[in-house]
Amino acid sequence: MAAAGSPGVRVVPAGERGATTIADRVVEKIAAYAASEALPVGVPPDGGRPQAVVRVSGVSARVRITLELGYPCDIGAQCAAVRRQVSERVEALAGMTVPEVAIHVERLHPARAQRVGRTR
Repeated sequence: MAAAGSPGVRVVPAGERGATTIADRVVEKIAAYAASEALPVGVPPDGGRPQAVVRVSGVSARVRITLELGYPCDIGAQCAAVRRQVSERVEALAGMTVPEVAIHVERLHPARAQRVGRTR
């Protein structure tokens, strides 16, 4: 193997070597996992996992998270925590800026303690 300074060996500048691209589905998995990390343990109570849809444009990603929450809860605080976690994790792991994280709360699940006392 010839060294970079050897005759006949051309050193290609970093900007011309190519680029690493990350598939949208990988960013979606990162975002969905990050959303589940941000939720309290046991949420959602019935096993629904956050779903993510990502639109990548260059080095930025716009993320839409669909999730279910236990209720009663502070919905605004939980959504803010999900936004923050998703943004931080996608930036750290995929190297993309995240200018937008939209949260869609699909369903609220009443707390199990409230359901136990009810009979039909």
